[in-house]
Amino acid sequence: MQPELIFGFHAVKTTLKYDAARVQRVVVLKGREDERLNQLLEELGDNIRVERIPRQKLDEMAQGGAHQGVIAVCTPMESKVESFLYQLLDKLDEAPFLLVLDGVTDPHNLGACLRTADAAGVHAVIAPKDKSAPLNATVSKVACGAAEVIPYVQVTNLARTLQELQQRGIWITGTAGEAEQMVYQANLTGPMALVMGAEGKGMRRLTREGCDFLIKIPMAGEVSSLNVSVATGVCLFEAVRQRQL
Repeated sequence: MQPELIFGFHAVKTTLKYDAARVQRVVVLKGREDERLNQLLEELGDNIRVERIPRQKLDEMAQGGAHQGVIAVCTPMESKVESFLYQLLDKLDEAPFLLVLDGVTDPHNLGACLRTADAAGVHAVIAPKDKSAPLNATVSKVACGAAEVIPYVQVTNLARTLQELQQRGIWITGTAGEAEQMVYQANLTGPMALVMGAEGKGMRRLTREGCDFLIKIPMAGEVSSLNVSVATGVCLFEAVRQRQL
């Protein structure tokens, strides 16, 4: 399995803070000496090896990414298994608040959704193993630390997982452009899982059939839909607003 490269000061420091065990070594720009780098090197201590290499090699490692002179070489992130989800739910002392991503394959969108979910207080993000973006360096960078802290659970059969959640008293709220109820009219309090479909195609048929009810975001302009991460933010924070009343 190829190591994962995380680059940029913020992404590297976030990984060190929340998931330092994954960091195998840190590669920095040879000849660079400044306060920002020195502070990072102090945080590394003696436990993580530091390698200094020329800019050309750093650029080649980052493959055009904005590395800012620092790259962390890490073991790949792994999603959680389904049993982890149920263990998590059993331990909760508050109403479950879940996000389900059905067919989100773009790592930038996944990273943005994880960041939004973490900010909204979501307990876990669920996705099918097939036709979903895996956790990788791009997801980690876009998520700005959320990928390391919020559980990302990939399941074999999403429709079956939704049924299991319903049996646990969790309401499944799907999003669809043809829904009759607006997100602001729906009751998003209590135990719930919000399901967001892929851009363009939306939710798959079995996923849609597994929802208890459907909601939509009012659209006033010419475009027919929002980016999935933006739509996720709108719906999650309407739920947050309602749950705080």
